[in-house]
Amino acid sequence: MKVLLTTDCYTPMVNGVVTSVLTLKQALTAQGHEVRVLTLSRTAHSYQDGDVTYIGAVSAGMIYPGARLRTAPALALLRSIARWRPDVIHSQCEFSTFFMARRLAAATGAPLVHTYHTVYEDYTHYFSPSRRWGRAAVAAFTRWVVGQTACVIAPTEKVRRLLEGYRVASPIAVIPTGIDLSRFTASADDGAARSALRCRLGLPDDAVVLTYVGRLAEEKNLTQLVRYVAGVRDENIRLLLVGDGPYRPTLEQQVRELGIGQRVCFAGMVAPEQVPAYYRAGDLFVSASSSETQGLTYLEALSCGLPALCLRDECLAGVIVDGVNGWQFRDGAEFRTDLRRFLDDPALRVHMSANAAAMARREFSAETFGRRAAELYEQVIQAGRKSAGVA
Repeated sequence: MKVLLTTDCYTPMVNGVVTSVLTLKQALTAQGHEVRVLTLSRTAHSYQDGDVTYIGAVSAGMIYPGARLRTAPALALLRSIARWRPDVIHSQCEFSTFFMARRLAAATGAPLVHTYHTVYEDYTHYFSPSRRWGRAAVAAFTRWVVGQTACVIAPTEKVRRLLEGYRVASPIAVIPTGIDLSRFTASADDGAARSALRCRLGLPDDAVVLTYVGRLAEEKNLTQLVRYVAGVRDENIRLLLVGDGPYRPTLEQQVRELGIGQRVCFAGMVAPEQVPAYYRAGDLFVSASSSETQGLTYLEALSCGLPALCLRDECLAGVIVDGVNGWQFRDGAEFRTDLRRFLDDPALRVHMSANAAAMARREFSAETFGRRAAELYEQVIQAGRKSAGVA
Protein backbone atom coordinates (compact mmCIF):
# COMPACT_ATOMS: atom_id res chain seq x y z
CA MET A 1 0.00 0.00 0.00
CA LYS A 2 1.20 3.53 -0.79
CA VAL A 3 0.57 5.88 2.14
CA LEU A 4 1.09 9.66 2.13
CA LEU A 5 1.35 11.24 5.59
CA THR A 6 0.83 15.02 5.67
CA THR A 7 1.82 17.16 8.65
CA ASP A 8 2.57 20.82 9.30
CA CYS A 9 5.33 19.89 11.77
CA TYR A 10 8.08 17.35 11.40
CA THR A 11 11.55 16.58 12.67
CA PRO A 12 13.68 18.27 14.00
CA MET A 13 10.70 19.85 15.75
CA VAL A 14 9.75 17.88 18.88
CA ASN A 15 6.12 17.47 19.92
CA GLY A 16 3.42 14.81 20.13
CA VAL A 17 2.33 15.11 16.51
CA VAL A 18 5.88 14.70 15.21
CA THR A 19 6.43 11.69 17.47
CA SER A 20 3.19 10.13 16.26
CA VAL A 21 4.01 10.67 12.58
CA LEU A 22 7.54 9.28 12.92
CA THR A 23 6.27 6.23 14.81
CA LEU A 24 3.51 5.56 12.29
CA LYS A 25 5.88 5.94 9.35
CA GLN A 26 8.35 3.53 10.91
CA ALA A 27 5.66 0.97 11.78
CA LEU A 28 4.00 1.05 8.35
CA THR A 29 7.36 0.78 6.59
CA ALA A 30 8.28 -2.22 8.74
CA GLN A 31 5.04 -3.87 7.58
CA GLY A 32 6.10 -3.46 3.95
CA HIS A 33 4.07 -0.39 3.01
CA GLU A 34 5.56 2.44 0.95
CA VAL A 35 5.32 5.65 2.95
CA ARG A 36 6.03 9.26 2.02
CA VAL A 37 5.69 12.44 4.08
CA LEU A 38 4.51 15.88 2.95
CA THR A 39 5.38 18.63 5.41
CA LEU A 40 6.35 22.28 5.75
CA SER A 41 9.91 23.51 5.39
CA ARG A 42 11.63 25.41 8.19
CA THR A 43 12.40 28.06 5.56
CA ALA A 44 10.66 29.57 2.52
CA HIS A 45 12.50 27.04 0.33
CA SER A 46 10.69 23.95 -1.03
CA TYR A 47 12.62 20.75 -1.71
CA GLN A 48 12.59 16.96 -1.75
CA ASP A 49 14.76 14.91 0.61
CA GLY A 50 14.36 11.18 0.12
CA ASP A 51 10.77 10.22 0.92
CA VAL A 52 9.98 13.59 2.55
CA THR A 53 8.69 16.61 0.58
CA TYR A 54 9.18 19.99 2.24
CA ILE A 55 7.01 22.94 1.17
CA GLY A 56 8.26 26.49 1.81
CA ALA A 57 6.60 28.17 4.82
CA VAL A 58 6.86 31.00 7.33
CA SER A 59 6.22 31.14 11.07
CA ALA A 60 2.64 31.73 12.26
CA GLY A 61 3.15 31.42 15.98
CA MET A 62 0.54 34.11 16.63
CA ILE A 63 -2.13 31.64 15.49
CA TYR A 64 -0.88 28.60 17.40
CA PRO A 65 2.47 27.84 19.09
CA GLY A 66 4.95 26.47 16.56
CA ALA A 67 2.51 26.89 13.67
CA ARG A 68 3.79 27.59 10.16
CA LEU A 69 1.96 28.68 7.02
CA ARG A 70 2.72 27.60 3.48
CA THR A 71 4.08 30.34 1.25
CA ALA A 72 5.46 28.51 -1.81
CA PRO A 73 3.09 26.94 -4.40
CA ALA A 74 5.58 24.11 -5.12
CA LEU A 75 3.36 22.82 -7.91
CA ALA A 76 6.06 20.61 -9.43
CA LEU A 77 6.61 18.80 -6.13
CA LEU A 78 2.89 18.30 -5.57
CA ARG A 79 2.45 16.99 -9.13
CA SER A 80 5.27 14.50 -8.44
CA ILE A 81 3.36 13.18 -5.42
CA ALA A 82 0.18 12.95 -7.48
CA ARG A 83 2.01 10.88 -10.13
CA TRP A 84 3.16 8.53 -7.36
CA ARG A 85 -0.56 7.74 -6.86
CA PRO A 86 -0.95 7.14 -3.11
CA ASP A 87 -3.60 4.60 -2.12
CA VAL A 88 -4.52 6.61 0.98
CA ILE A 89 -3.66 10.06 2.33
CA HIS A 90 -3.46 10.45 6.10
CA SER A 91 -3.39 14.06 7.30
CA GLN A 92 -2.18 14.93 10.79
CA CYS A 93 -2.76 18.69 10.99
CA GLU A 94 -5.70 20.95 10.17
CA PHE A 95 -3.94 23.87 8.53
CA SER A 96 -1.54 24.27 5.58
CA THR A 97 -0.82 20.62 4.76
CA PHE A 98 -4.48 19.68 5.20
CA PHE A 99 -5.38 21.86 2.22
CA MET A 100 -2.64 20.19 0.19
CA ALA A 101 -3.82 16.75 1.33
CA ARG A 102 -7.37 17.60 0.26
CA ARG A 103 -6.18 18.76 -3.16
CA LEU A 104 -4.05 15.63 -3.65
CA ALA A 105 -6.96 13.40 -2.60
CA ALA A 106 -9.17 15.04 -5.21
CA ALA A 107 -6.48 14.73 -7.88
CA THR A 108 -5.66 11.06 -7.21
CA GLY A 109 -8.96 9.66 -5.94
CA ALA A 110 -7.21 8.47 -2.77
CA PRO A 111 -9.40 8.56 0.38
CA LEU A 112 -8.44 11.16 2.95
CA VAL A 113 -8.08 10.00 6.57
CA HIS A 114 -7.39 12.52 9.33
CA THR A 115 -6.09 12.21 12.90
CA TYR A 116 -7.41 14.81 15.34
CA HIS A 117 -4.41 15.34 17.60
CA THR A 118 -5.10 18.63 19.37
CA VAL A 119 -7.90 19.83 21.65
CA TYR A 120 -7.87 23.36 20.26
CA GLU A 121 -10.44 24.70 22.68
CA ASP A 122 -7.75 24.44 25.38
CA TYR A 123 -5.62 26.82 23.32
CA THR A 124 -8.23 29.52 22.60
CA HIS A 125 -6.37 31.97 24.85
CA TYR A 126 -3.88 32.33 21.99
CA PHE A 127 -6.46 33.85 19.63
CA SER A 128 -9.70 34.68 21.49
CA PRO A 129 -10.45 36.67 24.68
CA SER A 130 -13.72 34.72 25.03
CA ARG A 131 -13.48 30.98 25.78
CA ARG A 132 -17.12 30.48 24.74
CA TRP A 133 -16.60 32.16 21.37
CA GLY A 134 -13.31 30.33 20.95
CA ARG A 135 -14.93 26.94 21.56
CA ALA A 136 -17.72 27.70 19.07
CA ALA A 137 -15.13 28.70 16.48
CA VAL A 138 -13.11 25.53 17.11
CA ALA A 139 -16.23 23.35 16.79
CA ALA A 140 -17.23 24.97 13.48
CA PHE A 141 -13.72 24.71 12.08
CA THR A 142 -13.43 21.07 13.17
CA ARG A 143 -16.74 20.17 11.52
CA TRP A 144 -15.52 21.78 8.30
CA VAL A 145 -12.19 19.92 8.33
CA VAL A 146 -13.51 16.52 9.34
CA GLY A 147 -16.46 16.84 6.98
CA GLN A 148 -14.05 16.61 4.04
CA THR A 149 -12.53 13.30 5.13
CA ALA A 150 -13.52 9.67 4.66
CA CYS A 151 -12.76 8.95 8.32
CA VAL A 152 -11.27 10.68 11.35
CA ILE A 153 -9.02 8.97 13.89
CA ALA A 154 -9.36 9.86 17.57
CA PRO A 155 -6.37 8.80 19.71
CA THR A 156 -8.63 8.26 22.75
CA GLU A 157 -12.27 7.95 23.77
CA LYS A 158 -11.96 11.47 25.19
CA VAL A 159 -11.32 12.82 21.69
CA ARG A 160 -14.09 10.70 20.17
CA ARG A 161 -16.61 12.19 22.61
CA LEU A 162 -15.25 15.66 21.91
CA LEU A 163 -15.73 15.20 18.15
CA GLU A 164 -19.23 13.84 18.69
CA GLY A 165 -19.94 16.94 20.77
CA TYR A 166 -18.81 19.05 17.81
CA ARG A 167 -21.33 17.08 15.68
CA VAL A 168 -18.83 15.95 13.07
CA ALA A 169 -20.33 13.95 10.22
CA SER A 170 -17.51 11.56 9.25
CA PRO A 171 -17.01 8.14 10.88
CA ILE A 172 -14.75 8.17 13.95
CA ALA A 173 -12.23 5.39 14.69
CA VAL A 174 -10.35 5.24 18.01
CA ILE A 175 -6.72 4.23 17.49
CA PRO A 176 -4.28 4.98 20.33
CA THR A 177 -0.94 6.31 19.16
CA GLY A 178 1.85 3.84 19.79
CA ILE A 179 5.47 4.47 20.65
CA ASP A 180 8.78 2.92 19.65
CA LEU A 181 9.38 0.84 22.77
CA SER A 182 12.93 -0.03 21.69
CA ARG A 183 13.97 3.54 22.58
CA PHE A 184 12.87 3.03 26.17
CA THR A 185 14.29 -0.40 26.92
CA ALA A 186 16.56 -0.35 29.96
CA SER A 187 20.20 -1.36 29.51
CA ALA A 188 22.66 -2.90 31.94
CA ASP A 189 24.45 0.39 32.59
CA ASP A 190 21.32 2.42 33.29
CA GLY A 191 22.20 2.68 36.96
CA ALA A 192 25.50 4.39 36.25
CA ALA A 193 23.96 6.58 33.54
CA ARG A 194 21.16 7.59 35.91
CA SER A 195 23.63 8.64 38.61
CA ALA A 196 25.79 10.55 36.12
CA LEU A 197 22.81 12.47 34.74
CA ARG A 198 21.53 13.27 38.20
CA CYS A 199 24.94 14.56 39.17
CA ARG A 200 25.04 16.77 36.07
CA LEU A 201 21.59 18.17 36.92
CA GLY A 202 22.44 18.73 40.57
CA LEU A 203 19.97 16.07 41.78
CA PRO A 204 21.12 13.98 44.78
CA ASP A 205 21.25 10.22 44.25
CA ASP A 206 18.95 9.64 47.23
CA ALA A 207 16.36 12.26 46.18
CA VAL A 208 12.91 11.23 44.98
CA VAL A 209 12.66 12.92 41.59
CA LEU A 210 9.25 13.86 40.14
CA THR A 211 9.69 14.22 36.38
CA TYR A 212 7.66 16.27 33.91
CA VAL A 213 8.47 16.13 30.19
CA GLY A 214 6.85 18.49 27.69
CA ARG A 215 6.28 22.09 26.67
CA LEU A 216 6.39 24.72 29.39
CA ALA A 217 3.14 26.37 28.33
CA GLU A 218 0.13 27.84 30.12
CA GLU A 219 -2.26 25.10 29.01
CA LYS A 220 -0.09 22.44 30.69
CA ASN A 221 -1.19 23.75 34.12
CA LEU A 222 2.36 23.71 35.45
CA THR A 223 1.78 26.48 38.00
CA GLN A 224 -0.62 24.13 39.80
CA LEU A 225 1.91 21.31 39.67
CA VAL A 226 4.58 23.57 41.17
CA ARG A 227 2.17 24.59 43.95
CA TYR A 228 1.43 20.95 44.72
CA VAL A 229 5.13 20.14 44.98
CA ALA A 230 5.73 23.19 47.17
CA GLY A 231 2.97 21.92 49.48
CA VAL A 232 4.86 18.67 50.11
CA ARG A 233 7.04 19.35 53.15
CA ASP A 234 9.82 16.97 52.24
CA GLU A 235 13.21 18.38 51.32
CA ASN A 236 14.10 15.07 49.64
CA ILE A 237 11.54 15.72 46.88
CA ARG A 238 12.81 17.25 43.64
CA LEU A 239 10.80 18.39 40.61
CA LEU A 240 12.56 17.93 37.25
CA LEU A 241 11.04 19.92 34.37
CA VAL A 242 12.31 18.68 31.01
CA GLY A 243 11.42 20.95 28.09
CA ASP A 244 11.04 24.63 27.35
CA GLY A 245 8.41 27.07 26.23
CA PRO A 246 6.85 30.51 26.64
CA TYR A 247 5.76 29.89 30.23
CA ARG A 248 9.22 29.21 31.62
CA PRO A 249 9.84 32.77 32.96
CA THR A 250 6.49 32.64 34.81
CA LEU A 251 7.37 29.29 36.35
CA GLU A 252 10.85 30.44 37.35
CA GLN A 253 9.35 33.47 39.07
CA GLN A 254 6.78 31.27 40.85
CA VAL A 255 9.54 28.94 42.08
CA ARG A 256 11.47 31.91 43.46
CA GLU A 257 8.40 33.33 45.20
CA LEU A 258 7.62 29.97 46.80
CA GLY A 259 11.21 29.62 47.97
CA ILE A 260 11.70 26.18 46.42
CA GLY A 261 14.51 26.99 44.00
CA GLN A 262 16.68 24.21 45.44
CA ARG A 263 13.94 21.67 44.82
CA VAL A 264 13.10 22.48 41.18
CA CYS A 265 15.40 21.76 38.23
CA PHE A 266 14.76 23.32 34.81
CA ALA A 267 16.56 20.98 32.40
CA GLY A 268 15.54 22.90 29.25
CA MET A 269 15.15 21.35 25.82
CA VAL A 270 16.57 17.86 25.40
CA ALA A 271 17.40 16.06 22.14
CA PRO A 272 14.83 13.31 21.41
CA GLU A 273 17.43 10.55 21.65
CA GLN A 274 18.32 11.72 25.17
CA VAL A 275 14.77 11.89 26.53
CA PRO A 276 14.63 8.25 27.75
CA ALA A 277 17.63 8.91 29.99
CA TYR A 278 15.80 11.81 31.62
CA TYR A 279 12.77 9.62 32.29
CA ARG A 280 15.00 6.99 33.88
CA ALA A 281 16.70 9.64 36.02
CA GLY A 282 13.34 10.15 37.73
CA ASP A 283 11.26 8.08 40.13
CA LEU A 284 7.72 9.21 39.30
CA PHE A 285 6.23 10.95 36.25
CA VAL A 286 3.95 13.89 37.14
CA SER A 287 1.53 16.10 35.22
CA ALA A 288 -1.39 18.41 36.04
CA SER A 289 -2.40 18.94 32.41
CA SER A 290 -5.97 18.45 31.21
CA SER A 291 -5.27 19.58 27.61
CA GLU A 292 -3.91 16.27 26.27
CA THR A 293 -5.59 14.23 23.54
CA GLN A 294 -3.56 11.19 24.56
CA GLY A 295 -0.34 12.31 26.20
CA LEU A 296 2.53 10.44 24.55
CA THR A 297 4.90 11.50 27.31
CA TYR A 298 2.79 9.45 29.72
CA LEU A 299 3.29 6.36 27.56
CA GLU A 300 7.01 7.06 27.20
CA ALA A 301 7.40 7.40 30.96
CA LEU A 302 5.50 4.18 31.63
CA SER A 303 7.61 2.36 29.04
CA CYS A 304 10.72 3.38 30.97
CA GLY A 305 9.23 1.80 34.08
CA LEU A 306 8.30 5.17 35.56
CA PRO A 307 4.95 5.10 37.39
CA ALA A 308 2.76 8.16 36.87
CA LEU A 309 0.97 10.61 39.16
CA CYS A 310 -1.28 12.73 36.93
CA LEU A 311 -4.39 14.86 37.02
CA ARG A 312 -7.47 12.72 36.38
CA ASP A 313 -8.43 12.97 32.73
CA GLU A 314 -10.52 10.99 30.24
CA CYS A 315 -7.51 10.49 27.97
CA LEU A 316 -5.86 8.40 30.70
CA ALA A 317 -8.63 5.80 30.91
CA GLY A 318 -6.91 2.42 30.62
CA VAL A 319 -3.50 4.10 30.61
CA ILE A 320 -2.94 4.97 34.27
CA VAL A 321 -4.66 2.53 36.62
CA ASP A 322 -4.81 3.67 40.24
CA GLY A 323 -2.53 1.66 42.50
CA VAL A 324 -1.27 -0.49 39.61
CA ASN A 325 1.03 1.69 37.49
CA GLY A 326 0.35 5.04 39.11
CA TRP A 327 -2.50 7.27 40.27
CA GLN A 328 -4.84 9.89 38.87
CA PHE A 329 -5.45 12.70 41.36
CA ARG A 330 -8.26 15.27 41.43
CA ASP A 331 -6.77 17.91 43.72
CA GLY A 332 -3.79 18.81 45.86
CA ALA A 333 -4.93 16.64 48.77
CA GLU A 334 -5.08 13.53 46.57
CA PHE A 335 -1.73 14.45 45.01
CA ARG A 336 -0.11 14.55 48.46
CA THR A 337 -1.86 11.36 49.63
CA ASP A 338 -0.84 9.34 46.56
CA LEU A 339 2.70 10.69 46.67
CA ARG A 340 2.99 9.72 50.34
CA ARG A 341 1.90 6.16 49.50
CA PHE A 342 4.60 6.03 46.88
CA LEU A 343 7.27 7.39 49.23
CA ASP A 344 6.39 5.16 52.18
CA ASP A 345 6.29 1.77 50.42
CA PRO A 346 9.51 0.77 48.56
CA ALA A 347 7.99 -2.60 47.59
CA LEU A 348 5.03 -0.83 46.00
CA ARG A 349 7.39 1.39 44.03
CA VAL A 350 9.16 -1.65 42.56
CA HIS A 351 5.85 -3.36 41.78
CA MET A 352 4.39 -0.28 40.07
CA SER A 353 7.52 0.22 38.01
CA ALA A 354 7.29 -3.33 36.66
CA ASN A 355 3.55 -2.89 35.93
CA ALA A 356 4.18 0.39 34.12
CA ALA A 357 6.63 -1.14 31.66
CA ALA A 358 4.58 -4.31 31.14
CA MET A 359 1.31 -2.48 30.41
CA ALA A 360 3.00 -0.10 27.97
CA ARG A 361 4.56 -3.00 26.04
CA ARG A 362 1.24 -4.80 25.84
CA GLU A 363 -1.06 -1.93 24.82
CA PHE A 364 0.94 0.83 23.14
CA SER A 365 3.61 -0.64 20.88
CA ALA A 366 4.42 0.92 17.52
CA GLU A 367 3.62 -2.39 15.82
CA THR A 368 0.07 -2.40 17.20
CA PHE A 369 -0.36 1.24 16.18
CA GLY A 370 0.78 0.56 12.60
CA ARG A 371 -1.34 -2.56 12.24
CA ARG A 372 -4.51 -0.82 13.41
CA ALA A 373 -3.89 2.13 11.09
CA ALA A 374 -3.27 -0.15 8.08
CA GLU A 375 -6.45 -2.10 8.81
CA LEU A 376 -8.42 1.15 8.86
CA TYR A 377 -6.85 2.26 5.57
CA GLU A 378 -7.96 -0.98 3.93
CA GLN A 379 -11.51 -0.53 5.25
CA VAL A 380 -11.68 3.05 3.97
CA ILE A 381 -10.26 2.09 0.56
CA GLN A 382 -12.73 -0.77 0.19
CA ALA A 383 -15.64 1.45 1.27
CA GLY A 384 -14.60 4.02 -1.36
CA ARG A 385 -14.48 1.39 -4.07
CA LYS A 386 -17.85 0.04 -3.05
CA SER A 387 -19.48 3.47 -3.12
CA ALA A 388 -17.94 4.08 -6.55
CA GLY A 389 -19.28 0.76 -7.82
CA VAL A 390 -15.81 -0.77 -8.24
CA ALA A 391 -15.48 -4.45 -7.34
